[in-house]
Formats: sequence, C-alpha cells, structure tokens
Amino acid sequence: MNKIEHIGIAVKNLESSNQLFSKLFGETHYKTESVESEGVKTSFFKVGSNKIELLEATNPESPIAKFIDKKGEGIHHIAFDVDDIVAEVKRLVGEGFVVLNETPKKGADNKLVVFLHPKTTNGVLIELCQEII
Repeated sequence: MNKIEHIGIAVKNLESSNQLFSKLFGETHYKTESVESEGVKTSFFKVGSNKIELLEATNPESPIAKFIDKKGEGIHHIAFDVDDIVAEVKRLVGEGFVVLNETPKKGADNKLVVFLHPKTTNGVLIELCQEII
C-alpha cells in the first residue's frame, strides 16, 4: 500500500455537509459524482495532500443508508492507494483477510475499488483503490 488515498465520511445531506466542510476546510469541494452501483452520491475535498470523500445515500437500501441507520453520520472508511489491486487482494486473502468484493469494481474518482470486511480489520472498513488508466 502506498498511502491513504482518502477518508470517507457518511452524511445524511450532501448539500448541507458540503457547506459545513467548506467552512471547516476553508475550501469548496472540487468534485461531485454519483456511483449508481453503490447507491451513493459523493463529494470530494482536498485538505493539503489528503482527500476527504463525503457520501450520501441515494436510496434506502444503499450501504451508506444502512450505515447511517445503524451508526449515524461519521467516518465510514479509510481508503488506501495500491499499484496493483488484483495482486494486493490476492496477498490480503492469503493473509486471512475477508474481502467483500474480490473482483475490483468501478468506484468514484476514476478508481477501481475493493473493500475489506471490518470484522478482519479491527472494526474499520478498509477500501483499496487503484487509478483506472
């Protein structure tokens, strides 16, 4: 793994959360995007060399809606940049980690993504990201 790619924060309302985080960071978000396969609308902020992704559910069955219903708004996942997502998934499965989607899928911000089950990562949802070339 190369670096933290971004931190994902689940929010109930993307518009009001964009306003809140714009005030907090002193910057406006630079990108919004919908990921239909995940039932989510996202917004990205740059904070120094780091990125924050806000996630709003677009339907009540989406993983973000279920997360907010169970835990409320807050940190949803930490994403790590990898060079070869397929090789990294193979390595991690070999180390005993449970992968939620072994086949990488298209996520937000032009990335292929795979998620590790939080039961094998001390309760933290981990996302692996590889830039789509």
